[in-house]
Amino acid sequence: MTDETAPATEPSAAEIAAAETSEQRQVRLDKRAKLLESGIEAYPAGLPVTTTIPAVRAQYAHLETGEETQDVVGIAGRIVFSRNTGKLCFASLQSGDGSRIQAMVSLAEVGEESLARWKEFVDLGDHVFVHGRVISSRRGELSIMVDDWQIAAKAILPLPNLHNELNEETRVRQRYLDLIVREEARATVRARAAVMSSLRQTFAGHDYLEVETPMLQTQHGGASARPFVTHSNAFDTELYLRIAPELFLKRAVVGGIDRVFEVNRNFRNEGADSTHSPEFAMLEAYQAYGDYEQMADLTQELVQNAARAVTGGSLEVTWADGTTYDLGGEWPRIDMYGSLSEAAGRQITPETPLSELRALADAEGVEVAHATHGKYVEELWEHFVIDSLDRPTFVMNFPVDTSPLTREHRSRPGIVEKWDLYVHGFELATAYSELVDPVVQRERFVEQAKLAAGGDLEAMRVDEEFLRALEHAMPPSGGMGMGIDRLLMAITGLGIRETILFPLVK
Repeated sequence: MTDETAPATEPSAAEIAAAETSEQRQVRLDKRAKLLESGIEAYPAGLPVTTTIPAVRAQYAHLETGEETQDVVGIAGRIVFSRNTGKLCFASLQSGDGSRIQAMVSLAEVGEESLARWKEFVDLGDHVFVHGRVISSRRGELSIMVDDWQIAAKAILPLPNLHNELNEETRVRQRYLDLIVREEARATVRARAAVMSSLRQTFAGHDYLEVETPMLQTQHGGASARPFVTHSNAFDTELYLRIAPELFLKRAVVGGIDRVFEVNRNFRNEGADSTHSPEFAMLEAYQAYGDYEQMADLTQELVQNAARAVTGGSLEVTWADGTTYDLGGEWPRIDMYGSLSEAAGRQITPETPLSELRALADAEGVEVAHATHGKYVEELWEHFVIDSLDRPTFVMNFPVDTSPLTREHRSRPGIVEKWDLYVHGFELATAYSELVDPVVQRERFVEQAKLAAGGDLEAMRVDEEFLRALEHAMPPSGGMGMGIDRLLMAITGLGIRETILFPLVK
């Protein structure tokens, strides 16, 4: 009988990286402790900053190689590169927007003790403050010749390798690292800010007022979606995170705010994929004495102005994969039933029997949950038509039974005045000629309640408070909803987890 020892398993790359990080963390914690023991703040409350890295770069871009000034500045930034030599140390300081400048810490300028402290205590990832003259180095790099410096914030954990791509999970879960190391992440934040500013400017140009409505609601409604449920201890009642602001914004129209919009968060307890997130930013707008055609005009203007704001004036956007997409021109408006009939090779109307729609769906392998006429029509339309849309397209005139808050078409029975805007295969926005008849609205709510009782978790309930508001008369109106995250997707070509700064992850 022989003794057999199981061969030792080699540590994985992740385990090696974790061990190295743990070791570096301890080294940095020791440096922090030593700083404090020496009476040096590792996290000072304030520093004598006089300007920013971007401002210095803009002001002194004209300096020739080797040219020096007597202009003294105090700036701060994160160290993303460091090289220490005998009597001269170099570091690249990075500002929040990604701008960088070189700091030169020399024995001649700071003295032996200060230079030694720099070498001992300063690491990649630290924020530091430097004071000194603005110069251009012998290699032509804009620099600060440091005469004094101070730790601004000691980094306990090291930065990731700046030469390697962060994987998607790291980018999403640790967005702060993504923002530090990747210009594309910073550009997405700037693009979103530009989009938000543009949307508000466009609305202001049409005399819309921005309001805020409740996120905690006693009755969920305004969309067909499954809500998140919570409990209020103060009121001892069940509450819902809103799935849409629609029913409150319509109350505002009833009250006389004729043009109203809101940008805020919605929450839907549903699946997550490349175009859906349980928590997302939503824009909704309502216009008294408007209809869905006018909302299409407004939406095209909103999207095109947002694209110009991001690109600097162009309506041809460049996506993350390098392809381009044209958001310019007048966008086509196609009829849902007409385009479905043409693609399916047979006439489909609001009168088409459910049995015929079911047979067509079965033949095409299209599964439809909670089957109604409208659900079949919409699922079949997506199956037959959606992939053929190569331009931004308004798909007009939906089945009545899938749109309980929408006015019936003024001349076509069985159809409502609703459109969905599709961009490159995904739904970007939707709009209605709003249903303002409280009697018909009650009937629609009752039909939805029957679906809910039958197990449809996305169906709406009867909302008596909203119906009471409608009974005080809401003027004929157009309404529109658009996902802000999806708008960024249309302009940048990114997935929804990239357009949301801090997406919900498991």
